[in-house]
Amino acid sequence: MPTVYKVLGQVNPSATSNTTLYTVPASNSTVVSTLTVCNQASTTANFRVAVRPGGEAITSKHYLNYDTQIPANDQLALTLGITLAAADVVTVYANTANVSFNLFGTEMY
Repeated sequence: MPTVYKVLGQVNPSATSNTTLYTVPASNSTVVSTLTVCNQASTTANFRVAVRPGGEAITSKHYLNYDTQIPANDQLALTLGITLAAADVVTVYANTANVSFNLFGTEMY
């Protein structure tokens, strides 16, 4: 089974909007190694991260982080080691448009 180490997704979502950061391609599986969250504003921001199986709507059970604070002009790196199956989705959200998310990991075909 070939593996590819890569940037899985990068996004700077609109404020208060659930945004797909990454969806596992069909017939693949993925191991997420690191998620970075960068607050580019001069004020504290809040963010959310959810992982949900393909086809499911986001509910409380899917959240890894919920309204977690990140200080002004700071970044946070989360080392996760999450395994995902085809069609699983990583969704992010921030209370301001000044927060960016970068996801790194390995896809297996």
